[in-house]
Amino acid sequence: MNYYLGIDCGGTFIKAALFDSTGKLQGIARQNVSVISEQSGYAERDPQALWQITAQVVKTAIEQSQVDAQQIKAIGISAQGKGAFFLDKNHRPLGRAILSSDQRSLEIVKKWQAEQIPEKLYPLTRQTLWTGHPVSILRWLKEHERERYDRIGCILMSHDYLRFCLTGELFCEETNISESNLYNMETGQYDIQLAKLLGIEEVFDKLPPIIKPNEIAGYITAKAAEMTGLAEGTPVVGGLFDVVSTALCAGLEDEEKLNVVLGTWSVVSGITPHIDETQSIPFVYGRYVEKNRFIVHEASPTSSGNLEWFLNRFKHLDYQTLNTAIEALPPASSSVLFVPFLYGSNRKLGMQAGFYGLQAHHTEIHLLQAVYEGVLFSLMHHLKRMAKRFPDATVLRVTGGPTKSKIWMQMLADLTGMKLEIPLVEETGCFGAALVAMETIEGMDKKSLLNSAMETFMPNKANFNAYQEKYQRYLKFVQALETLV
Repeated sequence: MNYYLGIDCGGTFIKAALFDSTGKLQGIARQNVSVISEQSGYAERDPQALWQITAQVVKTAIEQSQVDAQQIKAIGISAQGKGAFFLDKNHRPLGRAILSSDQRSLEIVKKWQAEQIPEKLYPLTRQTLWTGHPVSILRWLKEHERERYDRIGCILMSHDYLRFCLTGELFCEETNISESNLYNMETGQYDIQLAKLLGIEEVFDKLPPIIKPNEIAGYITAKAAEMTGLAEGTPVVGGLFDVVSTALCAGLEDEEKLNVVLGTWSVVSGITPHIDETQSIPFVYGRYVEKNRFIVHEASPTSSGNLEWFLNRFKHLDYQTLNTAIEALPPASSSVLFVPFLYGSNRKLGMQAGFYGLQAHHTEIHLLQAVYEGVLFSLMHHLKRMAKRFPDATVLRVTGGPTKSKIWMQMLADLTGMKLEIPLVEETGCFGAALVAMETIEGMDKKSLLNSAMETFMPNKANFNAYQEKYQRYLKFVQALETLV
């Protein structure tokens, strides 16, 4: 039996999972990796600590599986997108990595918007501009940390950095770098005109070659083998942007289904063979794992990270207790509203989180019910926009940690009036990465290993109006808050 390792580098956890060639999970390990936020708007990660934690979870997963490392035929990595990891000219980490949820470049992005730079970029990149894009981070470094900016020897994203740690080889993987605002979607290459438009042309030559998800990027080095327990010389493939990995595991094969990912970010994705030039909304496109197909998505960091923040403060509550308590409350009956903008907004730059509607009789469970609702109300912003690009979509395939909460999933079905399908795939980030590695080595069709079984949630029509009425109150609350920014 051959085995394949998938590594998933997310916003909260690093995971490693080992699958056999039938797709069966053989071993898994996960460890929290901290986001460093020492100043308002900062979200950073220690790259050396990230590599050490990754090496440890890989080693633990192999030990747990009791599989001989020589039987592991390839490794793939799935990771969060945007953000930037920097190496100096000697290929050593150059300070902390800056993550996609970082907002230090807010004023730069506002200035670009005023200058209509996004409108000039979009026809070439098919991207909007966000504070966590590599280009925004690079421009901030140029203006505020010029010495560090001048010392940049290589620009990477998170899975590119981990792949470098494993192999010593430098590449940028296509599904991730295609959403950097440095990649021309038509030519499939970096574009110096984009860098000049953004005022960062000095570092354009620091971008390593582009590699496809299913290309072999390099092989496990002796040092990496010692740290991870992997066999020296094991192939490592390009890997995947984690949004692509989840869409792959969700089995999106047509424009009648959308994938909703609820994690650190709320993401709504669809798959298409073409760029629709008729749309007035600037939808984000990225390269998909399959040739001549694009992933289209809407996203914001307004998801279950908000709940994690609260539960870290209400430490006496566990998920089971919380779900049971929320289920006991009447749906959408509380006056409490929550805007889930702890880590960023999908409405207006600079907006922040907040509660409204608190009364003396409310308990912490009412507040947490409002957090559940607020995350979904914010998600509706993306679903409504994506409905314009995918008007035939009638099914939501949902992935991410919140799918373990039946009450939360029923809320989503009731709010949208749509059928939910929850793919019964463990660790979609790891599995998607392992599937691509498996396809590269064995030449097999990825889809043949996807589990077609789904957990289904049908909307309760009796609750639809109550959620829609509260959603309209949420929209009015958000509109009022916009006047404060």
